[in-house]
Amino acid sequence: MASQRAVNIIKSTVARLYPKELAENAWDNTGLLLECPPQTSTITTTPEKIKVLLAIDLTRAVASEAIDSNVSFIVAYHPFIFRGIKAISLNDPQHLSLVRLVQAGISVYCPHTAIDAATGGVNDWLADGVSGGPAYESQRTVCTPPGSQNVEGHEDAGMGRRVELKTPITFGELVTRVKKHLGLDHVQVARATSLASDSQLISSVALCAGSGASVLRGIKADVHLTGELGHHELLHLTETGTSAIICGHSNTERGFLTVLQKQLTDALKQDYDGPSEVAISKTDKDPLEFA
Repeated sequence: MASQRAVNIIKSTVARLYPKELAENAWDNTGLLLECPPQTSTITTTPEKIKVLLAIDLTRAVASEAIDSNVSFIVAYHPFIFRGIKAISLNDPQHLSLVRLVQAGISVYCPHTAIDAATGGVNDWLADGVSGGPAYESQRTVCTPPGSQNVEGHEDAGMGRRVELKTPITFGELVTRVKKHLGLDHVQVARATSLASDSQLISSVALCAGSGASVLRGIKADVHLTGELGHHELLHLTETGTSAIICGHSNTERGFLTVLQKQLTDALKQDYDGPSEVAISKTDKDPLEFA
């Protein structure tokens, strides 16, 4: 159980890295979604140790891991409270996790689309994988859904990215880059009707982590890269000359946790005068697998 000071520090540190104003607040639910009562204060001259657990999804397994590991705080990428709760039932696994975390005094912050949009966030990390690293020249621009406006002071932020490769690569090589970057053995591809073979050259990729259809709609590129797309969205792309690489919703996000771990570790060293530890959940995983 963390003290109120520790909770406030972690909350402000995450918000400094990924400001809430960058999130799609018209529909998303980001921020400190579970704030537990402060620990009974005791007089001590030694600052408490802050332990943070990172996960994509706050499942029952992740909640149990946090409790067993005696963490102070969970940063869960996806909001586990998304719509209004009218009653809390122990028959609901998400509600049960919430109750158990309250009893253990573990608060939860969910940054979601603030991380998607931010410079240096999930979509820039995806763009790094598409670009092939600093040894390869590329130019990236921000993709934003229709009606979205730039946030003052964050003009380079946005929900998606479009990468222009200075040296075109084959479609097959792009797929290999994506699988290597995400640590995947398999991805799904939808080839444009005009794509003759995997050896055809690709010079532009539009990308968005998670479910990117609304963000990438209307963005011209040789390939769209995202976690999931609907059947008819895929058909529209391939019929209009754009191929797609589909990796699974959380597969486009989970690898970023190692980046977030370093970012948050470094930031806490600046913001907190005591010891801290940031760990990645061992039980958090994609619910889908190949059988």
